[in-house]
Amino acid sequence: MRAEDMLPDDKNQVQRNGVMIRKGSVGAFLINARVWTAPTSTPAARSAAEQDLIDSLPALRALGLFEVLAIRDGALQRLVDAH
Repeated sequence: MRAEDMLPDDKNQVQRNGVMIRKGSVGAFLINARVWTAPTSTPAARSAAEQDLIDSLPALRALGLFEVLAIRDGALQRLVDAH
């Protein structure tokens, strides 16, 4: 399957398992994970990234992301598990 088979260029979101998934969800999760885990992030940036990470979890779970990819950072895994 190619990316455009799942979400064509003219679409910005898709519903899967009753959850709306926006284009860019996985990329945003990765960027927020980097901010959240970076020791140089400010408390405000880390807090904003954490909320965005938590907010993205229903969509990423609906995609099945965590069924095929493992989070290597223990603290990030605990955050995901807690929500």
